[in-house]
Amino acid sequence: QVGLVESGGGLAQAGGSLRLSCAASGRTFSNLAMGWFRQAPGREREIVAAVSRDGVSIYYSDSVKGRFTISRDNAKNTVYLQMDSLKPEDTANYHCAADDRFLWTEVQATFTRYNYWGQGTQVTVSS
Repeated sequence: QVGLVESGGGLAQAGGSLRLSCAASGRTFSNLAMGWFRQAPGREREIVAAVSRDGVSIYYSDSVKGRFTISRDNAKNTVYLQMDSLKPEDTANYHCAADDRFLWTEVQATFTRYNYWGQGTQVTVSS
């Protein structure tokens, strides 16, 4: 079983920055492909960013491209989401996801492909 714990959410002003972290346990971290998803009230869960096991293949949704950066530190068993130039529409509950079935360089943008999920951390951006 993989455990995922997110941290770093909170309140930010539009144009500001936040950095989310997700610490994983229960598997060798380099065996896990990682993703960040978000869900706002009344809306479907959507991909934010994803990174492959080797950290080379990266995916961003169009809505965050150029503003958010996903990275992973395999030595610390942690994946990060640096969020800059925040907008009120970024307000959502952000979830970390992981899966150990992907190929070494594979990324997946569909939430149904991920087997493990964290509890989420709330991000609220005020205008």
